[in-house]
Amino acid sequence: MKRRKVLMTVALALLVLLGAIAVWVLTNVERSERPIGFQLVRATGPGGEALPIAVWYPTSADPRPTTLLGATLLDVAWVGPVAGRELPLVLISHGNGGGPGSHADLAMALAGAGYVVAAPLHLGDNVQEQDGMARAGFWSGRNAELIAAGDYMTTQWTSRGAIDPRRIGAFGFSAGGFTVLTAAGARPAMAAVARHCSGAGEFVCQVLKAGRSPLLSPQGAAGEAGFRKDPRIKAVVVAAPGLGFTFAAPGALRDVRVPVQLWAGAADDRVPLASNSDVIRAGLAPQPDYHLIAKAGHLSFLVPCRLLRPSALCSDPAGFDRSAFHREMNREVVRFFDAALGGVAR
Repeated sequence: MKRRKVLMTVALALLVLLGAIAVWVLTNVERSERPIGFQLVRATGPGGEALPIAVWYPTSADPRPTTLLGATLLDVAWVGPVAGRELPLVLISHGNGGGPGSHADLAMALAGAGYVVAAPLHLGDNVQEQDGMARAGFWSGRNAELIAAGDYMTTQWTSRGAIDPRRIGAFGFSAGGFTVLTAAGARPAMAAVARHCSGAGEFVCQVLKAGRSPLLSPQGAAGEAGFRKDPRIKAVVVAAPGLGFTFAAPGALRDVRVPVQLWAGAADDRVPLASNSDVIRAGLAPQPDYHLIAKAGHLSFLVPCRLLRPSALCSDPAGFDRSAFHREMNREVVRFFDAALGGVAR
């Protein structure tokens, strides 16, 4: 009898523990008020290699909190059918060492608002591998990968008929912000990298040095001549964009003819305002929809840390509420794309 009571007590404790874990998991999942479908697909990269792409979209299927993308648990319908027609598409370019999950909450917010969202995994520059920076054409390769993702989504994706190819936008963070601007028509002076990094201690210079980038030598810029403008992109959002000083030359941003929303962190010590966002803001005409966020650091633009908390990515300046900020930013990004791309009936 005594042993039975002990076993019952242990079983009850396990049930309580499992219940607590279930509640904790369910309250730390990325979800949307409207059901969202999710797929992982493979396009062909600019060099013929496989280019993984994460895809979010509105669906009629029931979502489940069962899909883990990076450190983020998504409440989505795996490979559910696409709901809707003539939906706008938003491409997402992650930063150095990131991945499709870096902005999963924004992707969920956009898909919940009726957008198809496609986030390619930049080759040689992601959470799994970061050796691509040593090769010539690394930065223009990012540009080509983003364009290749748009090509795949509009011409090869199994549900491409649900996309309106006349309404494509792009979001980019950090190195992804630079990538998105080049796809929108910006013309970077890559020779500026060697000059800038010869006298600056900026974080990107440390990253380039660690990655053995040829751009640190004056001759290295010759390998970055392949930037292409994608005329399908009708609006862009850039957050804490890096390499902004490469756009300092007169006319470098002249061909960016689409609406731009620009986000910057007032406490960003990795991508300083003066040599990045301020340069881009000054060079754009008309002026962008500008948001300078008090107390926000560089990493504050990454997905809020919920289920798992890799400490290197979850650090914010004191007093900054990343989750609250992302709720505000995601609303503003959806509002901006609605105005620029025509939105979705909902």
